[in-house]
Amino acid sequence: MFYNVYYYQFARSQSIGKEALILTPIINIPDFWLGKPYYSLDAYCKYTFKHKCYKIALDAHMTCPNRDGTLGSRGCIFCSVGGSGDFAVSTRGKSIHNQLKEGLALFQAKKVGSHLIAYFQAYTNTYAPIEYLEQIYSQALDHPDICGISIATRPDCLPEEVLALLSSLKQRYPRKFIWVELGLQSMHEKTAAFIRRGYNLACFTDSFQRLSEHSIPTIVHVILGLPGETPEDMYATIRYLNGCRPFGIKLQLLHVLEGTDLATLYKAGTFETLSKDTYLDILIHCLELLHPETVIHRVTGDGPKELTLAPLWSLNKRDVLNSLHTLMRSRGNFQGRLYCD
Repeated sequence: MFYNVYYYQFARSQSIGKEALILTPIINIPDFWLGKPYYSLDAYCKYTFKHKCYKIALDAHMTCPNRDGTLGSRGCIFCSVGGSGDFAVSTRGKSIHNQLKEGLALFQAKKVGSHLIAYFQAYTNTYAPIEYLEQIYSQALDHPDICGISIATRPDCLPEEVLALLSSLKQRYPRKFIWVELGLQSMHEKTAAFIRRGYNLACFTDSFQRLSEHSIPTIVHVILGLPGETPEDMYATIRYLNGCRPFGIKLQLLHVLEGTDLATLYKAGTFETLSKDTYLDILIHCLELLHPETVIHRVTGDGPKELTLAPLWSLNKRDVLNSLHTLMRSRGNFQGRLYCD
């Protein structure tokens, strides 16, 4: 179903000859987007599961082939020592059950009930013996307050035995969902080499296809503002993903965190991060290019305050989101407006 959304904005009224608050219509916004100009994860959960979902970020203390010497030892240039899991609950010495219990306590005031997603976030969460993976995934899915799991990993760490495990878990837990989050960051091989990603686009494409064959929904991570990339480079990544048709996407602003190789380059003045206005312009165009059925899991990012070097404006996440929504409404932008097959 679709409905007309009317946004208020100040504009010059021809009838009265001065600035006035008038209605501006934006059409063809699905009602299940809940009034936002894009298909958010919140809207997806409320429409699909009839309730809001919250994520509990977990750290299963795995590592990464870009850190353990298989491909390298320094990780991607933007990755902190926490392996992108700086907000995760530590599992060292704790069972998954106890770890989730600790995480659930953070949401008690929200009275969310059994509407929580176990998010295996830090490092590469399929990069371990299959027995261990089955143990931690099953413990999370067994928990009565968890409605599904989301597994962050690399496309070069998805052997067939892992896909077989995920398929079997889908059968064992038919009332719960299993999502896989893949890091792409950029489709461009030059950028991939610069950030030391460690796999090429063909590897990503192959892994994405194999996940699709197993009917496992995939969420793709994209970073906007990587050094050396133009806006058109970023838009090309979005067009490439439209051809893949992922279940979801995370559009993440590039953050410079202390202790990373990216921080060294930033302090040396070799690149600049995006301003708020530039980022919003690029982000909005990406959303307009995206297929309207792709679920938007993130539109910014929030690095730890004590580690973030730049851009500091990004630390006020609420302001970024409010600015995004206000700008899109005033301009008449919405997800998929510029999408074409």
